[in-house]
Amino acid sequence: MDYGYIRVAAAVPDLKVADCKYNAGRIIYLVNEAVKNNVQVIAFPELSITGYTCADLFHQHLLLDNAEQQLGEILNITQNTQIIIIVGLPVRADSQLFNCAVVLQAGKILGAIPKTYIPNYSEFYEERWFASSVNAISDSIVFCNQNVPFGPNILFKDGKFCFGVEICEDLWVPIPPSSFHCLHGANVIFNPSASNEVIVKNEYRKELVKQQSARCMAGYVYVSAGGGESTTDVVFAGHAIIAENGSVLSESKRFCESEQLIINEIDIDRLASDRQKATSFMGLMGSNINLNRNYKVVNCHLKNADIRSLHRKVDPHPFVPRGNSERDQRCEEIFSIQVGGLAKRISHTGSETAVIGISGGLDSTLALLVTVKTFDRLNMDRKNIIGITMPGFGTTGRTYHNALNLMKSLGVTVREINIKDACMQHFKDIGHDPGICDVTYENTQARERTQILMDIANKEKGLVIGTGDLSELALGWATYNGDHMSMYAVNSGIPKTLVRFLVQWVAENLVDESSRETLLDILDTPVSPELLPANEKGEIDQKTEDIVGPYELHDFFLYQVVRFGFKPAKVLFLAEIAFKDKYSTKIIKKWLKVFYRRFFTQQFKRSCLPDGPKVGSINLSPRGDWRMPSDASYRLWMDELENI
Repeated sequence: MDYGYIRVAAAVPDLKVADCKYNAGRIIYLVNEAVKNNVQVIAFPELSITGYTCADLFHQHLLLDNAEQQLGEILNITQNTQIIIIVGLPVRADSQLFNCAVVLQAGKILGAIPKTYIPNYSEFYEERWFASSVNAISDSIVFCNQNVPFGPNILFKDGKFCFGVEICEDLWVPIPPSSFHCLHGANVIFNPSASNEVIVKNEYRKELVKQQSARCMAGYVYVSAGGGESTTDVVFAGHAIIAENGSVLSESKRFCESEQLIINEIDIDRLASDRQKATSFMGLMGSNINLNRNYKVVNCHLKNADIRSLHRKVDPHPFVPRGNSERDQRCEEIFSIQVGGLAKRISHTGSETAVIGISGGLDSTLALLVTVKTFDRLNMDRKNIIGITMPGFGTTGRTYHNALNLMKSLGVTVREINIKDACMQHFKDIGHDPGICDVTYENTQARERTQILMDIANKEKGLVIGTGDLSELALGWATYNGDHMSMYAVNSGIPKTLVRFLVQWVAENLVDESSRETLLDILDTPVSPELLPANEKGEIDQKTEDIVGPYELHDFFLYQVVRFGFKPAKVLFLAEIAFKDKYSTKIIKKWLKVFYRRFFTQQFKRSCLPDGPKVGSINLSPRGDWRMPSDASYRLWMDELENI
């Protein structure tokens, strides 16, 4: 597997009911199209060789014999390809007729899986023709002159890739067979189906696929019969879905007149990471509940797909929701989580005030907005929020005035404490030349500001509200025992790329025109700690992203590394796709090295973080989400990058 991906396809062929030769021809055509696209596994609809709506024709020996003959034709024509093919047809066994999905590869039948749950209600009459898998006696049959494994509990495996099959109605029951398949090792499920259309059924069907893929932490490839099956009182639309752990990767167009082939990649590594972290996934296997279904594992051999590009979208900004509507909903929810966490802390401690340093930058702006809304929720006077601007050696007029204007427009108490004299005294005390603008020069200012905030909080019976964000914590871009410390860190779960959208959302939805104008200018200001002197024009000269790299790259790295544990080679591969029009491979690799170095060497700062609300799947709190030795070596990760 290239980077842990399996390339799969769901095919909706043109079909003529009871014309097995025609149907086999269309299956072979779409198989060849899939081969051209480096597909490794392709699935066709339920009973795709005969057609699903044959009704009493299923009792005609000629139809059944011809279906088997045409399967033989498919086997013969595809014997020189390595693609795994899943097709449907009726199979006779144990004096019964079974609705089966047959798995083929390179001219060999790997297995035949009979349908378990046979619908016999409303427009469905399958029990008239087909037996359930529970009635099967044999565990192997002779079919197309081959000895074939037969039964519902067959898994097909090649290395890390393992798949199972369930058929249509099997998905609609309280505990689908795929649940057991996945507990016994399957990480991808294929579902050949023939689900007809009625109003909004497609939405329910799609939710079933999404939910089952999420519960099973699996890939799920669903393919339903197309319009060729439409007859008498039922209409089919060719609904195909490729999903992965609750997300739809690809979906066909329903009611399409032409054949369809949807292709995407299932990330086996990602699924393995999710299952490994979720220790409850296999929780029942050691219980007294009988989950042993006597599974048979059939070995298969995946063709080499040589995956160098992906059909699936690689989001360059994984923390930022797509689309304005979804983004607004997500921002409202995140903001509410921040407010809820701070409200609890203030109520619990009986604090009378909140103290917050306001720099005129994005992080402190978001923290102030959260604090204001928290006080509104608790019916506390905004004047009990003490906003303090503390100009230093690098403070520019733009950020200074934005800080003052924002505090005034929001109605909080405004204080200004210039830290220059205190810092100069400190330089004198420790024997530091103020003309040397090194880390001592910078961190002195950060620690002086934190000392002021802490002491005023003590004096005013309040809490210091932290402003640092998740991205800064990942990179260690914070002064230890300076801005690194607070009494409650409201932004600790918010990555830098999301901070901007949260501030934008507040500006558009929650504040008056005066505050909105200031917020928009803050959004337009370069990210900087402003600890070094401004340039000759009085503008920000110290830009964070020039030093540590673009935050959009680091947030992307953080998501892939912490959420999924991907190797550096895969992270680089994904970043190349996500940022192909913006950054070269050389630039991405450069900043990825910076990320790993800083992420490993700065863990000691994360090991003693103050409390703060968790808002997403990525969090670096040492009390729950991220526990890492402060002195772990990053050599393995750097070596892999160097060898790429």
